[in-house]
Amino acid sequence: MLVIRSIVASDLDALIDLATQVGGGMTTLKPDRKMLGDRVECAVASFAETIPPHERDYMFALEDTTNGRLAGVCAIKGAVGLTEPFYNYRIGTLVHSSRELNVFTRMETLYLSNDLTGSTELCSLFLQPDYRAGYNGKWLSKSRFLFIAQFQQLFTEKIIAEMRGYLLEDGTSPFYEGLGRHFFKMDFNHVDGLTAMGKKSFIAELMPRQPLYVDYLPQSAREVIGQVHRSTLPARKLLEQEGMHYDGYVDIFDAGPVLQGRVSDLRSVRDSVLRVAAEGRPEGETECLLVSNTKLHDFRMVLAQTTIEGAQVALSAQELALLHCQAGDTVRTLSLNVRKNNG
Repeated sequence: MLVIRSIVASDLDALIDLATQVGGGMTTLKPDRKMLGDRVECAVASFAETIPPHERDYMFALEDTTNGRLAGVCAIKGAVGLTEPFYNYRIGTLVHSSRELNVFTRMETLYLSNDLTGSTELCSLFLQPDYRAGYNGKWLSKSRFLFIAQFQQLFTEKIIAEMRGYLLEDGTSPFYEGLGRHFFKMDFNHVDGLTAMGKKSFIAELMPRQPLYVDYLPQSAREVIGQVHRSTLPARKLLEQEGMHYDGYVDIFDAGPVLQGRVSDLRSVRDSVLRVAAEGRPEGETECLLVSNTKLHDFRMVLAQTTIEGAQVALSAQELALLHCQAGDTVRTLSLNVRKNNG
């Protein structure tokens, strides 16, 4: 069976192996032992509550319990930009007009921005290719929302997710080639790697602070602003179903969209319900439910095909064991599919 759980120090080697499959454009999952080791150490401290909430980086592992394999990973950062700069481009508009010539023009611009500093960030979502079947990807993505629903007090009201931008088959970023290369004089992967290591001072040193006119960019770069990587399309759809939206902020390197939302407006926060775990086989019509325990230090979640009877949810002995729960314990539940009512 599969279980989503808080990551532990012994997951590091498997996490590094998983990161080698990610490819360019995801700065939070580079196959670098020092970087990932620091992240796992921070995650362990986050679940143990030994560091302040704004410094926390909650990482979750999707484990296949039949073979102990790390099938996927995702994460939530408590707040971004408070210990190192967090940059985005904000798409704006400049108007030029001349009454004498009867000319009026509106031009899109890119502003280098720190507007999203302090927001909670969803990040590092990746699923091993041979596990991309059934509901695995959907479940892994939505698991973070159920965690936020259970521990709302740990997060800011604004939540964001930087989506991987559009890349060509060879890994080239049309946006970076049309803009960033002129200022950084380096390959996209090199710049991406520096950012992953937290080396961001070069951005402020080399990028212009004045607005950049979008119309000055080559068409290939203009066309991909706000577009996501092909493999990221399903993830974007899931986030939008949860109540997140694109509001004109993009990544400064590949122009991937930044989705935003308010924690109080998230579907999982509105619709998830605390119930009592009951051991037994479900009777009658079942539905797919995300079911988690309520323990921060040992957070665990399963996807159960089960039924709800009043305040109780039926779980098998194996599911209870995976949750580190017993019959009578409180669990949080959420329907996997938006169209179903969890009440």
